Amino acid sequence: MRWFRETEDSRAWEEFYRKRWSYDYSVRTAHGVNCSMACSWEVFVKDGMICWELQKVDYPQIEPDVPNVEPRGCQRGVTASWYPYSPLRPRYPYVRKVLWDMWQEERAKGKDPVQAWASIVEDKDRAMKYKSARGKGGWKRVTWDAATEIVAAAQIYTIKKYGPDHIASFSPIPAMSLVSFISGQRYNNLLGGIYCSYYEWYHDLPHNSSAMWGDQTENCESSDWYQSTYIVIAGTNLNQTRTADCHFIPEAKYRGTKIVVVSPNYSDLTKYADLWVPLIPGSDGAFFMACIHVILKEFFADRQVPYFVDYVKRYTNLPFLVILEKDEKGYKMGRFVRASDIADYANEENAEWKLIMMDTNGRLQMPGGTIGFRWEKNPSGNWNLALKNAKTGEEFDPILTFLGREDQRCPVVLTDFTETFSIFPGRTEGKGKPPKEIIREVPAKVIKDREGREILVTTAFDLLMAQAGVSRGLGGDYPKDYDDPKPYTPAWQESQTGVSRNLAVQVGREFAENAEKTKGRSMVITGPGLLHFYHGGPLYYRTLAVMLALCGCNGRSGGNFNHYVGTQHTRLHAAFVNLGGALDWTKPPRMQNSTSFWYFHTGQWRYDPMPLDTQWSTESEKLKRYNHAADMNVLAVRLGWLPFYPTFDKKNPLDVYREAVEAGCKTDEEIINWIVQQFKEGKYNFA
Repeated sequence: MRWFRETEDSRAWEEFYRKRWSYDYSVRTAHGVNCSMACSWEVFVKDGMICWELQKVDYPQIEPDVPNVEPRGCQRGVTASWYPYSPLRPRYPYVRKVLWDMWQEERAKGKDPVQAWASIVEDKDRAMKYKSARGKGGWKRVTWDAATEIVAAAQIYTIKKYGPDHIASFSPIPAMSLVSFISGQRYNNLLGGIYCSYYEWYHDLPHNSSAMWGDQTENCESSDWYQSTYIVIAGTNLNQTRTADCHFIPEAKYRGTKIVVVSPNYSDLTKYADLWVPLIPGSDGAFFMACIHVILKEFFADRQVPYFVDYVKRYTNLPFLVILEKDEKGYKMGRFVRASDIADYANEENAEWKLIMMDTNGRLQMPGGTIGFRWEKNPSGNWNLALKNAKTGEEFDPILTFLGREDQRCPVVLTDFTETFSIFPGRTEGKGKPPKEIIREVPAKVIKDREGREILVTTAFDLLMAQAGVSRGLGGDYPKDYDDPKPYTPAWQESQTGVSRNLAVQVGREFAENAEKTKGRSMVITGPGLLHFYHGGPLYYRTLAVMLALCGCNGRSGGNFNHYVGTQHTRLHAAFVNLGGALDWTKPPRMQNSTSFWYFHTGQWRYDPMPLDTQWSTESEKLKRYNHAADMNVLAVRLGWLPFYPTFDKKNPLDVYREAVEAGCKTDEEIINWIVQQFKEGKYNFA
């Protein structure tokens, strides 16, 4: 029997397969699909069209004992070349036919573009006709010149009639395409339009980052996951959201890293977990508050870990002094003690923005690194975190707690928000319940201010211990142990999260033990899964950040607070801000936070039924006239804390300028003072 035979049949059919992989040239690129990984691809082009693509595999080795960053690429990236040729992709400008017919009719009458647009929008019937056609299709393809003419005419008309602050511009996050973002925003800013924010509107912005560190977002290179020895992952499914980098997780696990996944569902990532915490959706903050309780009790109260104590003294605000203010129920937390309060430092530049510690000898010290040093006109070189007196240069050891050296123990009023709303959507009775008071003692000392008056102070650390419910032998409404269901014990979190109190004890203890042994190689990885809850960014994220700070993990390889979303980073940040904001022509741009913008201009505030009664802490002074989120926005605008556009109610800012000049104002300062006076006299009002 012969296995082969000769044939004269044509083999032309094989050319089909050969041509399938032929190409004219290739280019190296990355795919902009709202992803910050920027995986490198080789894209092959034939006859001017993308025909196929391959992942590049020539990334440099990071270091010998760290796995390669390859393979990189994902399903979204490999299908990105479909987008340019998709039948769903608009390639030409379109106008609704009903509007186009009106436009053509007015232009045929010999009117210029601005007059033609005015004829349409100032006619109530015609304006209603084209607006009511929205959402119903009816598009007509037009030329680029025609589309540009309509847009320009509409903008000129709007500026002349209402003012440039009635033109709003929004673009997705700039890293998706810097050129696209800059060109549109620059054009808009040169017109004087509104520059709407992007990152916080779709809730990817981690508010705690800017509040705690002064930085919008920062995270480690994904290969640093491999350096960690304990990773807590919450609010993100790395297999789907960091596909190209996710291989570092099983590689770290293979190396011996313990993986804790906090997720209501069994996600793709959960299969890597050594410990799965399946809590009720939205209860993450309760779970991590219990972890903080465990860390503070076992690693700061029962015993002190030298590495942790040194870290929080040097890199956190826990040693700073806080004023205790007397009220009818005891004391309440006041503000930080400022250099302007103390005679020795009252004459310092920016003294109200420099804070005070006490050293182990009982002397008041002014360390560097607080915000007042950042903005000194004549920099003193103290914009750093060195533990030395910024005035005398003396090194000192700050007191972390007054316990054992207190002048008195003060009952401080704290707030329990546990029962204000149900953790289960739709089960809250009425509009929520008011919060409850908690009164717990803190150790305090008496100091004298610059006028010689005695004031009671404690440390931020002592207040944190009271808030977390760690008694240290102090009186008040402290929980007895982990099984006492008072805020914020492991037993308390059990009622909120649905997971065992033992899990909270285990995670808190293991997280800190690992950080103690490795000098901070405990890590948190998180993402927008938490941010989409009401207090996700400001509070849920903060609990994780506090865990890291207490255990000395921030700024450590293998540690850190690592928040990942879309394309939040741009390499050319300074350049795109200057170009996009048109700062070379005028400044500042009219920057508007999108959340407030849409909340008001779409009428969402009318459908927001939640009063702020449940949100006020029990020790705060409630504002009588302001009991709604919309009220607080209005107050912030009126006090100058928050910009909002349009600025003037039924008033073109161009007309405001003309009126100021007609009133005799000649300089910018005179115009500003004149406008402020108009507001005070009630002649002008905010929009």
